[in-house]
Amino acid sequence: MKGEINMNIGIDIDGVLTDVIRYACDYGSKYFFEKYGKLDININAWSLKDMFNVTDEEDKKCWSTIVENYSINEPARPFASEIINKLKKEGNSIYIITARGTDNIYNQKNNIVEEWLKYNKIYYDKLIFSKEKLEICKKYNINIMIEDKKENINSISKSIPVICFHENHNKELKSKNIYRAYSWYDVYYKYLIIKERIKDEENNKLS
Repeated sequence: MKGEINMNIGIDIDGVLTDVIRYACDYGSKYFFEKYGKLDININAWSLKDMFNVTDEEDKKCWSTIVENYSINEPARPFASEIINKLKKEGNSIYIITARGTDNIYNQKNNIVEEWLKYNKIYYDKLIFSKEKLEICKKYNINIMIEDKKENINSISKSIPVICFHENHNKELKSKNIYRAYSWYDVYYKYLIIKERIKDEENNKLS
């Protein structure tokens, strides 16, 4: 197979474009310490409930208090914009796929996501709000997904390569379709590896 391969690349927001775990730990710590005077932190957790060993109701109240600042002011990870722009210039299509807007906390705030992406210079071809990420990947013929949530990684990696943005809560995930990345330049490096793998697979089909 000659020439470049142009791909559809899916990118999650929370945990991939942003460091949501660090934000949740920092702001959740302040919230629960001021409220209860004690902390019980599990940094290996994904949700506030498990991170601070609190109830569903306490989780919801905390997140509803800190989510607005997060959704508006939390910056993108270093070099996310630079790498995504590089991917676009190389001919790839960028699909931002997020579960925001699918629950009560983020409801009616989709315009905030658009403004945040614009402010952080994250340029994309399509923005999709959905929890059903595997179905979205199939619908839009996504070739690579960049994701941090382990349930999504496990389901999507059965069909296509996934670049797993490293967090403690997903550190045990391993398979031939899971490529772990620790930074956005590492995301680009893993993308190049996957690209070569796809080229080789296509060449083998033609030979």
